[in-house]
Amino acid sequence: MEAIILAGGLGTRLQGVIGSYPKCMAEVNGQPFLAHLFEYLDRQKCTRVILSLGYKSRIVTDWLEELDYLPFEVDCVIEDEPLGTGGGILAAIEEAEADDVAILNGDTMFLVDLKDKFKFHISNKAATTLALKEMHEFDRYGVVHTNDKGLITSFEEKKYQQKGLINGGVYIVNKEAFINKPFSEKFSFEKDYLEQFLGEKKFYGYKSEGYFIDIGIPVDFGRAQDDFKSLFL
Repeated sequence: MEAIILAGGLGTRLQGVIGSYPKCMAEVNGQPFLAHLFEYLDRQKCTRVILSLGYKSRIVTDWLEELDYLPFEVDCVIEDEPLGTGGGILAAIEEAEADDVAILNGDTMFLVDLKDKFKFHISNKAATTLALKEMHEFDRYGVVHTNDKGLITSFEEKKYQQKGLINGGVYIVNKEAFINKPFSEKFSFEKDYLEQFLGEKKFYGYKSEGYFIDIGIPVDFGRAQDDFKSLFL
């Protein structure tokens, strides 16, 4: 199993808490958030990780060099300038060897069963499969609508919702289906790929009840400090 971690984010909303560090290096329960993502991927039997880096990438690469042990092969793809979420994925996935690759956000932990999700993805011959999380009383996220077979039928913009399925930021992407699209150099994975090509009916949603947190705002970054004390026990 190969996975890409999008770890080039600036972390603007967290700068008052973590300073000018990349979000993926924000310390949670005594370790960089990236270390916890590595722990998750190790437990999912991942064999190779490709880090998509940008902002202050040297902080990440220096940390990697200091580690005594890595449970899988780690390679880095570094953006000279921001390419957007889509451009970052495209640059990294071109280095992947697998036909289908897991993709994670470097500031989100969603404990999805990747083995089961891969089975779902392949059985549906999906171009991309999103991990979906049911949320209640929220306005930070848009909503993803699916039919009874999991085919994504529409995306709804961010607004207050009593209940809905959100995009949890864990994807499985078919490499060939993705790289063959006519993208510009800089583009959004969500807007310019998922929304643009929704009509092809190749995108599926995999529902998971696993633990979910996005550390992108200070309140959830603070909550993660306690949650992660027992996350992998």
